[in-house]
Amino acid sequence: MANLKHLALLAALIGSVLVQQPGMAQRGQRGQGRGLQIDPNQECPPGMTEIRPGRCQAPEFLAPSIVDYRPRSTLVTEEHPVPKAKFPAVDIHAHPRLPLTAEALEPIVADMDRLNLRVLVHTQSGDSPDQLRQALRAIASSRHKDRMVVFADMSFQGVGPGFGQRAATQLEADIKAGATGLGEIPKAFGLAYKKADGTRLKVDDAELDPVWEAAGRLNVPVFLHVAEPQEFFQPIDYKNERWLELALFGDRRYPPERFPRFEELMLERNRLIQKHPKTRFILAHFGWHANDLARAGKLLDSAPNLYLDVAAVLYDFGRQPRAAREFFVKYQDRILFGKDFWAPEEYPSYWRVFETRDEYFDYYRNYHAFWKLYGMDLPDAVLRKLYYLNALKIVPGLPQTGWPQ
Repeated sequence: MANLKHLALLAALIGSVLVQQPGMAQRGQRGQGRGLQIDPNQECPPGMTEIRPGRCQAPEFLAPSIVDYRPRSTLVTEEHPVPKAKFPAVDIHAHPRLPLTAEALEPIVADMDRLNLRVLVHTQSGDSPDQLRQALRAIASSRHKDRMVVFADMSFQGVGPGFGQRAATQLEADIKAGATGLGEIPKAFGLAYKKADGTRLKVDDAELDPVWEAAGRLNVPVFLHVAEPQEFFQPIDYKNERWLELALFGDRRYPPERFPRFEELMLERNRLIQKHPKTRFILAHFGWHANDLARAGKLLDSAPNLYLDVAAVLYDFGRQPRAAREFFVKYQDRILFGKDFWAPEEYPSYWRVFETRDEYFDYYRNYHAFWKLYGMDLPDAVLRKLYYLNALKIVPGLPQTGWPQ
């Protein structure tokens, strides 16, 4: 009988190991209610969990998959939903659906009014001058001329000798036509774009220097999206906190045999910013350092011409609310509100994290974050800078009147 029990436990362990391999369904195996003694400094085998120091046990029932486990919280806390921002906001990172027309602006502005969004900065207007001008005409012909501004975009096709100067000349024409900045320079920059000679176009390639210098001379910001979250560059195993997202979206995986490493891209990006101190740069998604606020602070300290937007990294602020609050207070002149994907129903999650002291509430997309969020309770003075004052300072063309005093 003892041998049979040992065989049953061994079979359960082997089955657990098999189901825990990346790419296979995360189903546990029936345990026998027996524990396994291990070195306290080691982890339990796959399919088992620690029940006492140095003692592991498999569950008696089949374990649910990561997508099926949706526990009901029994925690009872006060809830303070915030459907409308406390102060009018500038969204520095907006992507309304294209093509933009005067008619298409009507429902967008209706949602903006409901959310207390005063202005959208339309980034990535298209990589051709014609698309930019079409968007500018749509805004000019609408009833809402002061509710949206547009950044110029640029194509990275055929980068080689003389490209940078031509692109700089085009940027000057775009700004003259009504654009108020450059970008969002997309994530493929540094990751996927190739030069005319077939080599990778690095973020700090000297051929592009005339473009960044032109932005400084024209007094418009450059909005950069460099790289993706660190975990997108890591092995897709069960230690990776973005496993579900990576399993859902194949185009978010960056294996080392095909792409540069995260740290390599960070070094290139930082050299670019340091090389052009008279140009204002905005890093999308907090420069992917919202998970490492000390690193974000060092970056800001090293580059007075740098600003960070908060788009699509709310999950990192909300899981470290005390540290995030201290950071936002310390660097209150350097952080901009932005959302990224245009989904009006998701903005209230930002207002709630920034404005309340609520505890343990859901993020709006569980494949980004399976953990809960907490409110940062930012002071009004910091909220004003985050929502609109910092944007008014660095983006020309925004309406300068009608804001709270």
